[in-house]
Amino acid sequence: METEKQPRPALPLLALLALASALGVAVAIALAGVAMLLAAPAYAAPSEAKEGMLFLRARGADPVAAPLLGTEVVFQVSGPVARARVVQTFRNPHDVWYEGIYVFPLPESGAVDALRLVVGSRIVEGEIRERNAARQAYAQARGAGQRAALLDQERPNIFTTSVANIGPGETVVVELEYQQVLRYDSGRFSLRFPMVVGPRYIPAASLQVADAMRITPPVMQPGTEGERTNPVAIQVMLDAGVALAAIESAHHRIEVKAPSDSRREIVLAGGTTPANRDFELAWSPRPAALPQAAWFTEEKDGKHYGLLMLLPPAAPRSARLPREVIFVLDTSGSMGGASIRQAKEALELALARLQPQDRFNVIEFNSSAHALFDAARAADPDNLRAATRWVRALEARGGTEMAAALHLALDGADDPEHVRQVIFLTDGAVGNEEHLFGLIRARLGGSRLFTIGIGSAPNSHFMTKAAQLGRGTFTYIGRVDEVRSRMGELFAKLETPVLKGVQAHWPAGVAVEVWPARLPDLYAGEPVVLVARLDRLEGEVRVVGERSGAAWEARLPLQHSSSASGLGSLWAREKVSALVDSLREGAAEADVRARVIELAEAHRLVTKYTSFVAVDKTPARAPEEALKLAEVPALFPEGWDYAKVYGELPRGATDSRLALLLGTLAIVLGLVAMRRFT
Repeated sequence: METEKQPRPALPLLALLALASALGVAVAIALAGVAMLLAAPAYAAPSEAKEGMLFLRARGADPVAAPLLGTEVVFQVSGPVARARVVQTFRNPHDVWYEGIYVFPLPESGAVDALRLVVGSRIVEGEIRERNAARQAYAQARGAGQRAALLDQERPNIFTTSVANIGPGETVVVELEYQQVLRYDSGRFSLRFPMVVGPRYIPAASLQVADAMRITPPVMQPGTEGERTNPVAIQVMLDAGVALAAIESAHHRIEVKAPSDSRREIVLAGGTTPANRDFELAWSPRPAALPQAAWFTEEKDGKHYGLLMLLPPAAPRSARLPREVIFVLDTSGSMGGASIRQAKEALELALARLQPQDRFNVIEFNSSAHALFDAARAADPDNLRAATRWVRALEARGGTEMAAALHLALDGADDPEHVRQVIFLTDGAVGNEEHLFGLIRARLGGSRLFTIGIGSAPNSHFMTKAAQLGRGTFTYIGRVDEVRSRMGELFAKLETPVLKGVQAHWPAGVAVEVWPARLPDLYAGEPVVLVARLDRLEGEVRVVGERSGAAWEARLPLQHSSSASGLGSLWAREKVSALVDSLREGAAEADVRARVIELAEAHRLVTKYTSFVAVDKTPARAPEEALKLAEVPALFPEGWDYAKVYGELPRGATDSRLALLLGTLAIVLGLVAMRRFT
């Protein structure tokens, strides 16, 4: 006898509501996890090298062999100005056609004003165009089989060279030139040439780093055969204009010839070096020969361009004001290895210099930020010992969530009883610079921000601009044995009266445009540096300031100048920088873009809105022959800990995986509950 099936009982209303709620939460958590994975903070993935041949995975493609690259740099230094020619040689040892893409650094203050494409005996001069127009011209040439080169600026210190249609067994050369003002500090000139773009930490997509892929080139794992690629040769022809006392290279062995007291010829010992750390050359004039003022001019298109460098006299020693010093230490994965050791040693030296009337705090940050004390405390022996023990125990790990540290360190307040100084030790390996600059500007208040660049390849654009916005200075420490001397120079600045209210007064009736428009406060050993465009050279410029309540003044005749070339490019570069900076103050993007393009086209400058393009009109690749895309990888920066950067997931990636796991579990539990009730 067949049993009649009984209808299943309906789900209780409360059970239905609970189940719907659980499934909704589960799906939301899972979707959040997926979104976080897509927007997770990350460093660029490493590349792969096999069998002595360089291979890499182009974005979204199978592994391909890349063109080989060699770089030669020649500097012509005259007084405080350097002209550089960078020659990038792309060689294709394979039997297919390639398009090579290379992301590389240049000095953040450099004015790039020339590009050439060299194919055999043919030389094609680059044209400066609006960025999209330049890209369209390059894409058209690439599709037509013509050899072409494109130079884009991604950041003031990060550029991309694209070279289309490099034939089998062929060599294509791209030459670019730039002009820069040398750094002068504490009696020493220095020339720094960055050679590697270290992995950049990209925070979650909510911060809108739209060009993240363009500033994070693939990176080669240390120890692979591919490390032999991109050898760099450097030559410096130095004419200091005064007798020299010493010259040194902090990070590379060099060979030096001395044709005269004021001239030096410098090359790398051994000919070349891997592109895995910055090159820095420094020289000191003899004390008796040290100029107190230099005025260089160039006439171009009926205008006079001038560069003024003026060294104020040393400040008299005075009683120190009580200070509140906030030390911020980057302990992210990119600081692993030598960098964290340098940073911790520098921080211990700084703690030891504090006086009883000072107060302090220490903040460390990686995927999150943590302060040692809940508020700044007195610099007494007990607190200093506690801070030293805490610093010694810190390790490098995780991501570079710098915004959280800036929120903790900068409170936007003014304290008339203390000089508030924030000392920021980091390699600056971030890609969201604009967001961080906005934070500094909004929260600085009465603080002064001093940045200390740590390691072999610091992000000098971020470090320099952050210090400028923070009304402080930037100090670079490339090796452990430099810590004591460089920190000593910084201490002298922190403890010396500032020259403030610096202004330049030009002769009446002379039409002049000066950059920077507002001169910064100056610390011990720093000169007044400005570039100007004038309609004529008459009268004298008067520079004034105030230190410890006393007035300071210097005068310089405009007719008494030394000639120099490229000053027009430097002036235009400074004006472009000021226009771009005005975007942070609410200037209209369309207006700034139009003004920058007009200025850049007049002075042939690469900017965020303009690019160089060079096209060889002769077709080389037949339409039926395939063209492969390959990105030339960067070397891993010397002294960085590879496992600390790529072996650990930053905070956002870890959280996203946890969200996915929780979401999946919630869905499973919801399905089990549904089955039970049905």
